[in-house]
Amino acid sequence: MTDSDGAAAGEGAVGDGAEGGSETADGDEVTPELPADRDAVRDALVDWYEADHREFPWRRTEDPYEILVSEVMSQQTQLDRVVPAWEDFLDEWPTAAALADADRADVVAFWSDHSLGYNNRAKYLHEAAGQVEEEYDGAFPEDPDELSELMGVGPYTANAVASFAFNNGDAVVDTNVKRVLYRAFAEIHNADDPDYETVANALMPAGESRVWNNAIMELGGVACGKKPRCDEAGCPWREWCHAYQTGDFTAPDVPEQPSFEGSRRQFRGRIVRLLGEHDEMDIDALGHRIRVDYAPDGEHGREWLRGLVADLADDGLIEADDGEDGAVVSLRR
Repeated sequence: MTDSDGAAAGEGAVGDGAEGGSETADGDEVTPELPADRDAVRDALVDWYEADHREFPWRRTEDPYEILVSEVMSQQTQLDRVVPAWEDFLDEWPTAAALADADRADVVAFWSDHSLGYNNRAKYLHEAAGQVEEEYDGAFPEDPDELSELMGVGPYTANAVASFAFNNGDAVVDTNVKRVLYRAFAEIHNADDPDYETVANALMPAGESRVWNNAIMELGGVACGKKPRCDEAGCPWREWCHAYQTGDFTAPDVPEQPSFEGSRRQFRGRIVRLLGEHDEMDIDALGHRIRVDYAPDGEHGREWLRGLVADLADDGLIEADDGEDGAVVSLRR
């Protein structure tokens, strides 16, 4: 899933000489995080993307203004809602010059009417258009550092515009890309502080930021989401991916699910099912029925069981009455 790979995760996913960032015979630097056969990894991803991908309209343009509008609108907004808003916005203000000449109140009103959130983005976009016209004579800067000088354009957005408009960016590293890289590489997965940007840039083919960033973001959005769809989406990195080989699909934004076997959830469920079959049960009889190692005075004994019972009682599911012969537990009717 994301993060490219090379060599099956279980067996030598990294080439020799990786430790010191040495170079291969062709001068390609080898890092601990990258597979030896990175060309195969690159080709597999680009071929997969070019064969079939989601058709967003901003992927069909290299106009930096149109791409900037799409990037700003896409911040924390679902892409299916961005498409009609983007098209309407460009119908209203088709160029940076047109936007710069617009009344800012109209731009903010458009933003609000289309539920794009955070109206200050509209203000910044309007001001950025003015900067392009006044400071750059109507021609967008092509370098990420210069693009970052535009109002409201941070490093990520600047790099995206440089990549998609001018093919002049670094590797994009967003949440989706981090998820891909984390899952695909055992070395990143196991690192305490993974260096995503270094790895992503070392993996990206030189001078191909446009297609590469579109492709790896597509991989994270289509095949390697929080719920992976490796086979359904035909993920091109399955043969190299650590997650696919091991079945461990955790990621920074996908925490590991606690095991159900032996969990409190499992025993709470057993208690409710048993009480559904009996009017009431003595707490020790209940304990012996829900786990074979139950011992009243043991680690998993009355104190442990009373904690489960108390939780279920707080949830309004059962009742517990303490009598002379000990606690009796029943379902709440």
